[in-house]
Amino acid sequence: MASDTLTPEVEAAVKSAKDKLDAHTYEIVQWHFHESTGCPFWLEKKKEFNFDPLTEVKCYDDLKKFPLFEDEWLRGGPVRRWVPQAFADKPIYVFETGGTTGIPKSRIAIDDFRTDYSLFSETLPDEYFPKGSNWLMLGPSGPRRLRLAVEHLAQVRGGISFCIDLDPRWVVKLIKRGKMDELEAYKKHCIDQAITVLTAGHDVKCMFGTPKLIESLCLGLEDKGTTLADVGITGIFSGGTEFTPQWTRYCIEELFGGGPEESGIYMTPTYGNTLMGLACSKPVTPEDGYKISYYAPQPRAVTEVVSFDDPNEAVPYGETGRVKLTTLTKEFFVPGFLERDEGEREMPYLTYPWEGVSGVRPFHGFASSTTVGVY
Repeated sequence: MASDTLTPEVEAAVKSAKDKLDAHTYEIVQWHFHESTGCPFWLEKKKEFNFDPLTEVKCYDDLKKFPLFEDEWLRGGPVRRWVPQAFADKPIYVFETGGTTGIPKSRIAIDDFRTDYSLFSETLPDEYFPKGSNWLMLGPSGPRRLRLAVEHLAQVRGGISFCIDLDPRWVVKLIKRGKMDELEAYKKHCIDQAITVLTAGHDVKCMFGTPKLIESLCLGLEDKGTTLADVGITGIFSGGTEFTPQWTRYCIEELFGGGPEESGIYMTPTYGNTLMGLACSKPVTPEDGYKISYYAPQPRAVTEVVSFDDPNEAVPYGETGRVKLTTLTKEFFVPGFLERDEGEREMPYLTYPWEGVSGVRPFHGFASSTTVGVY
């Protein structure tokens, strides 16, 4: 990174963040590979390595010694092989991701989802996400982390979360069978649930929604002669790979009726998944062409934008590559997982003094076979 591309203040913040990440990485690797605290999966997997994680991983860069993490390791059981010995007596959650075909990937969780969303709560502006307000969770339910995480977010901010019932696996099956009329009926069923909550006097001011569902909700309310602002929504946190500058512009200008100052609705995009947690976005503005740049919650998780040919090689800033994720918590250790997404590598800045990723979209290597579905 050229020294003239960052201010001295940002450079100092970048160095401090790197030092913190290196120390955190060392602590997490020690935890997961020590006999007294580690989980059975990593203690067993360690026997296959040609290095000793306990003595040879001193900093984040040393994680390149591990092989890339294979998502097949997360399919099937027993799921307790992922529970660290030190947490063996704790109540365990299991969250699933995928599963539209074959066995879904599973990850264990204890408090990670609460920690991630408590930290995210601190980034939300109280003006638009008032403390004590109730929330609507308009997204996938069932064995997914998102439902419980949004519920915790509402609770930690002093509110109550109202959740709709949505099964994305059923949606994907409808799409694959070409049952587009049934898909529309199911989507309307989900939106009807949301409108019922919003018009039932529950004082819901904040919500989570995915781009497709937010759009459908706005159009559904319009059909009933009302708007999101009319039913009281002021703050939206949203996520999904369909978050594009074009959609964001359309959503803010057409569906909301203008930016926060004009419409009274503030929306913040996020990029998250069951393995990582939640990456926050740099403020999205018309002046920046509604560009969306995400920054992972370091040091708990790290995203890198790497070469399509060499997953250990970062692409230059502004260039396109595949998203590589590393998760570093005491509950869960995932070194070097190649995501199903690609994007452009973004510069650090003062709020998030580490690299980010923009333009997130399905990885071109298999985008044509990926079903995005209702959300």
